[in-house]
Amino acid sequence: MNKTDKKKNLSILLGAAFLMATSAIGPGFLTQSATFTEQYKATFGFVILVTIVMSLIAQLNVWRIIGVSRLRGQDVANKVFNGLGYFLAILVAMGGLAFNIGNVGGAALGLNVLFDIDLKIAAIISGIISIIIFSSKRAGSIMDKFTQVLGGVMLILIAYVAVISHPPVGKVIKETFMPSQIPTLAILTLTGGTVGGYIIFSGGHRLVDADITGEENLHKVNKSAITGIGIATIIRILLLLAILGVISNGNSLNPSNPAASAFQISAGIIGYKIFGIVFCSAALTSIVGAAYTSISFLKTLNKFINKYENKCIIAFIIISTLIFIFVGQPAKVLVIVGSLNGLILPITLATILVASKKPDIIGDYKHSKVLFILGWIVVAITAYMGITSLSGIKQLWI
Repeated sequence: MNKTDKKKNLSILLGAAFLMATSAIGPGFLTQSATFTEQYKATFGFVILVTIVMSLIAQLNVWRIIGVSRLRGQDVANKVFNGLGYFLAILVAMGGLAFNIGNVGGAALGLNVLFDIDLKIAAIISGIISIIIFSSKRAGSIMDKFTQVLGGVMLILIAYVAVISHPPVGKVIKETFMPSQIPTLAILTLTGGTVGGYIIFSGGHRLVDADITGEENLHKVNKSAITGIGIATIIRILLLLAILGVISNGNSLNPSNPAASAFQISAGIIGYKIFGIVFCSAALTSIVGAAYTSISFLKTLNKFINKYENKCIIAFIIISTLIFIFVGQPAKVLVIVGSLNGLILPITLATILVASKKPDIIGDYKHSKVLFILGWIVVAITAYMGITSLSGIKQLWI
């Protein structure tokens, strides 16, 4: 392999890692993390630790099997049980569309903070930026660079706020490894936010599209998967420190926008503008990740989508943007699809684990027994999370 090919492969591997990480770090995550940090203080470090361990187990299982099999998640599922892949593809696409409406709204809010422009106009701008990426014949490489650059911007800016907020680092370390409480709900919620729905497949499908597959490339797949979880971890830790520093100094966060108020309290108007950049970056990368992965789940099940993949991704973004502009974020739809989305991780992970024992899918590859056992433990935990989330549907009709 020459230097050009090595550089291209490295860019794809990093792009896959950042695609996964930035898909997990969306606008909802920022708000959620601020809320949980205010509620659990330094103990939120323990939540991050447990979440990352469970997410890494899930991601390594999924990425290794789809990598070795050279198949996308829905194709693996159809080989395990005929028709299961169609069910998962529809579920992932529905969830991706519903949450992409929120991503468009998040990007619009970020632009509003930066430039004080109308939310609907900001939403149109956000949609156009995302559409431009997939209008190019080099959409894959542009997407890789886009997620890397914005992911790096988020890292730097959150790190800056973390430093100037003077968080109690010693207390965070203590509570991370010797917690004073076990926040079960926060652990379950954050695990779903890290590798739930389409997110766990986003980077893995990018590697399949780039043909970095097969047992001979397993070390690259592992490296990219671990890097993705590592990037998400660093951003989460920095965000915890940034917000905890504000809270520890006796400040209260604004419940209507806790993340924004944390940044503003730390660094005044500059902090508020930094929040706008971070929020917009998180939302834009999530729009790209949700659209790309949702369509990647549908394209092998439909010849038209497979032939016009980029145009279908653009249509997906346009639909998300129009729904936000004309309907807003339909609460009932979001709750219903969100509840169903909570069931995707245990189903997909269980399917992957079953596939890991089928020679007609993975050939002669021998999957790690440790990952296999730990994977089933994560399935059990996340299944409980998914069943709990179904209460959201019931509440709609009370």
